[in-house]
Amino acid sequence: MQCYQCGEHVLPEAVFCHRCGARLDAEGGAPADTASTESEHRRPTAPESERPPAAGRDRDDRETEQTLWEGGYSSKAMFGRWVVTLMATFGLIVAGVFIWRPYVWLAIAAAIVLLWAYQSLVLIARRSGVHYRLTNQRFIHELGVLRRVTDRIDLIDVNDITFEQGLIDRLVGVGTIHIASKDRSHPQLTLKGIEDVGHVAGLIDETFRAERRRRGLVVENLRRAPQ
Repeated sequence: MQCYQCGEHVLPEAVFCHRCGARLDAEGGAPADTASTESEHRRPTAPESERPPAAGRDRDDRETEQTLWEGGYSSKAMFGRWVVTLMATFGLIVAGVFIWRPYVWLAIAAAIVLLWAYQSLVLIARRSGVHYRLTNQRFIHELGVLRRVTDRIDLIDVNDITFEQGLIDRLVGVGTIHIASKDRSHPQLTLKGIEDVGHVAGLIDETFRAERRRRGLVVENLRRAPQ
């Protein structure tokens, strides 16, 4: 207990302060809330395990963002291009055999090198320039090699998920996913060369529907909460 005049520590049962002589009870002009403050400090508190959880603690736990899937352009999606490149190479070699001129062979060799180099650069650019990440709240896509651009789509804004596969895509197990959303920058987002495309498309669809249900429950609970 402290004297309200000089701040000196005094005994709880003391009537006068031994330093300044001020009267410590209510008759001496002590603040009315001094006794209540002391009683509040002496009041036992419940242990942490028995206290009710904070209002927003459970909600924060439920809203923790978790990564559900990460991926990018699969090299399997280049299978058709490699087949076409191989056939073009074979055709150039056959043409060189029939023409049989030194300068022709030089031109054919240069064309073959450029063709395979171009396809290799396309693969490197697509593999390193595209990255996707799905969480339980957002879909994040990063595009670019030298200049990386990152954009996010809230799953609550997603309207529809579709995917397509060509003949060669079905053989190698890849495909293209189309995401239609209310996002202003990417209302129609196309994900090319996705491996296990059926599973990924289903996961995105299931996740955005679950997020819509969760948001709906949160809004409903806020409406029902007492004011």
